[in-house]
Amino acid sequence: MDINEIKNLKGRRKITMLTAYDYPIAELVDRAGIDMILVGDSLANVVLGLDSTTKVGMPEMLHHAKAVRRAVKNALLIADMPYESYQLNPEDSVKNAKRFINEAGAQAVKLEWFERCLEVTEKITSEGIPVMGHIGLTPQTVDKIGGFKVQGKDAAAAQRLIEQAIELEKKGCFAIVLECVPDKISGLISSKIRIPTIGIGAGVHCDGQVLVIHDMLGLFSRYTPKFVKKYADLSPLITKAVEDFRNEVVQEKFPSEQYSFSIKEEEFKKLNGI
Repeated sequence: MDINEIKNLKGRRKITMLTAYDYPIAELVDRAGIDMILVGDSLANVVLGLDSTTKVGMPEMLHHAKAVRRAVKNALLIADMPYESYQLNPEDSVKNAKRFINEAGAQAVKLEWFERCLEVTEKITSEGIPVMGHIGLTPQTVDKIGGFKVQGKDAAAAQRLIEQAIELEKKGCFAIVLECVPDKISGLISSKIRIPTIGIGAGVHCDGQVLVIHDMLGLFSRYTPKFVKKYADLSPLITKAVEDFRNEVVQEKFPSEQYSFSIKEEEFKKLNGI
């Protein structure tokens, strides 16, 4: 899947996107036919156990993006730009975006809206690097937007989101994530721009949908946003498997002969001088 193929899906069929942070999960997601895979800065929460996405940096994001790249054969691979890579010092944004492309093999980067977002987006796209925008609830700047809550619930706030989406399209974004936005507003935004909108907690009217893989598989229990549907609950299955392993080891049931290697008796006797 490439950028033009994703853009051309708008109006033809819904687009699918999931996060992945390591080789085995990325391989499964890619095999299932997902259109886009995002190495999200949600890595901070669901993999590293940090309490904020602002606490994950370039070293971690590059490390995990490289692992995902090794697995992905078909999906468009997008890397989340961490907070430090473009918001702390926007002058470094192009250099860091290029690292995701050249070192990690990503095909695009994603930026969350912040006060200099349009400037940074234009800088990166002018270098030929595809950019996915992200408006609405932006976790990297959640302290500036009133916390983790739905955005665009009144007319003035909704109008700002519409304007942000239009401006991001003008600056060259190939798609925009809408997070925690009322469904009617998402539909309005989707109708006003020619590039795909990808919703997360933004209703059915977006051109596509994204979820965090650990959320949809029940692998992250610290909190579950309202918009998450658990398509599987793997935590009890994993816990049961680990408990079974522990019990069998303690009871000397594992490893049995089936899971062990042997040596010929005559060779063993030689070793022991028998």
